[in-house]
Amino acid sequence: MTMQLYFAPGACSFVPHVLLEAAGAAFEAKLVKLHKGEQYGEDYKAINPRSQVPVLVANGQAIAQIVAITAFIADSFPAANFMPQAPMPKAKFLETLAWLNNTIHPTFTHIFMPQKFSEDAAAQASMKAFHVPLFAARLAELDGMVARAKAQGGQYLAAAFGHDHLTALDAYTLTVNRWGSIAGIDPTQFTHAWAHIQSLAAHPAIAKVIERERLQLNMMAQA
Repeated sequence: MTMQLYFAPGACSFVPHVLLEAAGAAFEAKLVKLHKGEQYGEDYKAINPRSQVPVLVANGQAIAQIVAITAFIADSFPAANFMPQAPMPKAKFLETLAWLNNTIHPTFTHIFMPQKFSEDAAAQASMKAFHVPLFAARLAELDGMVARAKAQGGQYLAAAFGHDHLTALDAYTLTVNRWGSIAGIDPTQFTHAWAHIQSLAAHPAIAKVIERERLQLNMMAQA
């Protein structure tokens, strides 16, 4: 299978980027420079008319949206155990992944890109002010999930569902906590999640993606 992952450094595309590396997949990582508007170019819109990352192209067919892409990777590399297969653990895993993708992620978007929701400068400022504490509360909820997984003796977040393997949940946890530091929320206050992120960053596949994307996990620690 030939695959190309279209990614932007630090974006949610980090999630499938990690899974592909962890699976040992042969793929081409194709950088999309969002700050230069490359996602709006005709070449990229021919791949994804919504002008979003990530996109995974597998054997010439484009797949968009995190849940679909990660499910495809999990099905394509079953030995990697990226998703539980028993009905209830799988449902709980997908519930958590969907919550990360459709609740925590959009909360940050209202902080980082309020212009997507209003052209009014005052409305944008109000939107950001409203969503920062809301985002912090959701990161605290995620921290509790990590704590419960660890309390069960698990190494990874899906251990809470009896599936102690690296999954999209772990890569997304790292991503959204890093975003918190962009929003002025110190990720180290979420002690369980932050310790988990430090462990993840030492994983060879994740370390490789962090290096490729040139990421700093805590943007508040910049000199």
